[in-house]
Amino acid sequence: MTAEDLRLSASNDRTANWKRWGPYLSERQWGTVREDYSKYGDSWGYFPHDHARSRAYRWGEDGLLGITDRECRLCFALALWNGKDSILKERLFGLTNGEGNHGEDVKECYYYLDSSPTHSYLKALYKYPQAEFPYARLVSENGSRSRYDREFELEDTGIFAESRYFDVQAEYAKGAPDDILIRITVSNRGPEAATVHVLPTLWFRNTWSWGCEHEGCELKPKLERTAKDQVGAWHASLGQFDWVIGPASDGTKPIIVFTENETNYERVNGTSSRTPFVKDGFHDFVIHEKSAAMHPENGTKAAARFVLKIPAGGETVLKLRLIERVREADALLPLKVEPLDSGTLFGEAFDRVFAERIRETDEYYASHLPSGLTTEQRAIARQAYAGLLWSKQFYHYSIRDWLDGDPEEPTPPVERKKGRNSQWPHLFNRDVISMPDKWEYPWYAAWDLAFHMIPFVNVDSDFAKEQLILLLREWYMHPNGQIPAYEFSFDDVNPPVHAWAAWRVYKMSGARGQRDVMFLKRVFHKLLINFTWWVNRKDVSGKHLFAGGFLGLDNIGVFDRSQALPTGGYLEQADGTAWMAFYCVTMLSMALEIARTDSTYEDVASKFLEHFVEIVDAMHSVGGVGLWDHEDGFYYDVLKTDGYTTPLRTRSIVGIIPLFAVEVLEQETIDRLPGFKRRMEWFLNHRKDLAGHVTYCRSDADDPDDPEREDHRLLAIPSRERLERVLKYVLDENEFLSPYGVRALSRVHKDHPYVFNLGDRQLRVSYVSGESTSNLFGGNSNWRGPVWFPVNFLLIEALERYHHFYGDELKVEFPTGAGTMMNLKEISRELAARLTKLFLPGADGARPCHGGNAKYVDDPYWKDLVLFYEYFDGDDGRGLGASHQTGWTALVTKLMEDLQKS
Repeated sequence: MTAEDLRLSASNDRTANWKRWGPYLSERQWGTVREDYSKYGDSWGYFPHDHARSRAYRWGEDGLLGITDRECRLCFALALWNGKDSILKERLFGLTNGEGNHGEDVKECYYYLDSSPTHSYLKALYKYPQAEFPYARLVSENGSRSRYDREFELEDTGIFAESRYFDVQAEYAKGAPDDILIRITVSNRGPEAATVHVLPTLWFRNTWSWGCEHEGCELKPKLERTAKDQVGAWHASLGQFDWVIGPASDGTKPIIVFTENETNYERVNGTSSRTPFVKDGFHDFVIHEKSAAMHPENGTKAAARFVLKIPAGGETVLKLRLIERVREADALLPLKVEPLDSGTLFGEAFDRVFAERIRETDEYYASHLPSGLTTEQRAIARQAYAGLLWSKQFYHYSIRDWLDGDPEEPTPPVERKKGRNSQWPHLFNRDVISMPDKWEYPWYAAWDLAFHMIPFVNVDSDFAKEQLILLLREWYMHPNGQIPAYEFSFDDVNPPVHAWAAWRVYKMSGARGQRDVMFLKRVFHKLLINFTWWVNRKDVSGKHLFAGGFLGLDNIGVFDRSQALPTGGYLEQADGTAWMAFYCVTMLSMALEIARTDSTYEDVASKFLEHFVEIVDAMHSVGGVGLWDHEDGFYYDVLKTDGYTTPLRTRSIVGIIPLFAVEVLEQETIDRLPGFKRRMEWFLNHRKDLAGHVTYCRSDADDPDDPEREDHRLLAIPSRERLERVLKYVLDENEFLSPYGVRALSRVHKDHPYVFNLGDRQLRVSYVSGESTSNLFGGNSNWRGPVWFPVNFLLIEALERYHHFYGDELKVEFPTGAGTMMNLKEISRELAARLTKLFLPGADGARPCHGGNAKYVDDPYWKDLVLFYEYFDGDDGRGLGASHQTGWTALVTKLMEDLQKS
């Protein structure tokens, strides 16, 4: 075991709290639902970026390249000033949903470079312009652009011309679980010497202003100067820490200043503040030179102000350290302690700890990544895992308290009692959770998180299991069995992929016979409740055909599928029904696995087998129509209204999702479970009308004892003939197949949009390779052309399972019309290779994901930086949407590993 493996083990055994500190600090707390106390849910308007430096947050904190403890009590991050900006750079800037021509969008250049699973080593980079940051121009330029234009990015302003910017690199290394070494390296990439103010900042989250008991901090914490280069930090539950500031590598010494993490009410709304020392005090001190804004000796927010003049091409290094002094803090006052020896803290031992943690992190990944990966592939995987690990965030949200308001704050508007998330008063979240993106999505999303856990298994399998269990706990899951979708609407419906994620995590985290059956049982029991919720709430006619809302696919349909249809009636959804079949067959697999050691699960396995077959039958035959179009050879949503049945003939990922629901039952498994075998045979013998949906394959070996003999049954929605017909579309480069994976909508709809006539209106679905031109879901979602990792990943896995059953007996053209025949395993590898190509530099050095940006090709300080976007242009592979969506896009690590292994 590597040193990091040992730390993980100690953390999971709770013998050493190596995960107590991590990158759990959000990148955006402003504009979130949690901070919104408006009447009708205008979260972007209620707490805008302009207020973020002045208003104390209620439910969390944010900062630049920062860290915090797992309950977000004590936070550390950077503040910067280039001498020209009108505000300190304390947090990342971006456009609100209404400002961006394609919705909310971060407008900064920052990169996650490394992280060990226990965060014993962390590294991230921020590029800070030396010219005035173009806040107003970014807003105005994007505001003037239409949905048909590309977004205007920070690089487009020319602010990085001549490399006039600072690279600000933050590194953290743990000398012990509560000994955090901090190294800030500021490099001047420009052609001339330039000055930058760097303010490493330590502060307490404000838990004392609201008058609520559950925060666990009735006593206000305190930061106070204990020596010329040291600050003592005292907190009733966290303990006492020393924050020690070393000199800069150029000899520059800092000024230590204090203020309070309290709202500046005078600036925000013109009323009197509770204290003259307020949250934006450092802003006034540095930019407006108001010394009176600073408390001389203490507060709840402290900073060490360095003024650094860095020569062209030079760099300056800052060293700081945060060390636990007393675990059990005094009940009333901070303990007075002798200052620490700065010389010892920042001597050779400091650099040695960093060197050791870097070496140990390298060793950990060397043992967890396949040895056959190329140097470039390994670099991509390391950055993908870094983004995945940096996107763990402290998330706090108690809906009952949020709806009622706090004792020492004004009562929220009564309209909120019937507004957003009001049906979830039981929900109480205060955990470190895997986020899709800590700026654009600084909140968990259920189906995103499920995909995150697949790459997480390879670096921290215990965390992956804990996260999947967490969303099923009674303070998350609704009493009716629904899993919370995401913060903007916990009531919404995401694809039911939680069971699949749990099943995959179970299998990936141990060899057969050594797997965590207890974990599987824990999630299985809660998933039974969730499955029942789906059946009771989303099967409108009771015929095994489901309509589950938009199902995470946003604007893919002609209608907003999460709202009442403008036509009246209801949809029978090909994807909603297929997701339920997928859920069903996954639960069947889980039940059969648990039944190996507990025969009582054989009964429920039989139930899921029968339910799956009923769903498959309904998709093809209910009402003589079903969801399969015999003429086109594709699956479509069907509109039911006023006695009429109308297939909605858009060729989209909706019609491919039925391929995902496939499982192979091995005869060896069936024979080991006599109760299940008996009921299955009875069902197939007495329901001949349904038995045809279970395909049975027997090898040609005559000897029943021959080890080469294979008997297995295929459970799948499409028959072989239907599978081949759908794949003809999927693998056609003029339809779904792009150079970088499978598109969400067929390219045929570029010249031939699907048109639905609604009275005197025409509703259209057209192929759009890039950002959305539709207003649905705020305009920042697009399933009408781009390549999305989660559905591509599920398709690849499904093709592998089909191949396990059909083998070389089933080959199809790849690409369609090319004349080259491949089996489905080979095709799955080809699709995986196309997806990984998004991040690999081509012959010209350009990575498709960077969309032709020359800096990422030629500049030595940019070309090795990789961004893992939310989705990708269906034609050229350009990254789109959230730029740090290293949750499900980190699936590229699994694809690269599987390609290498096979």
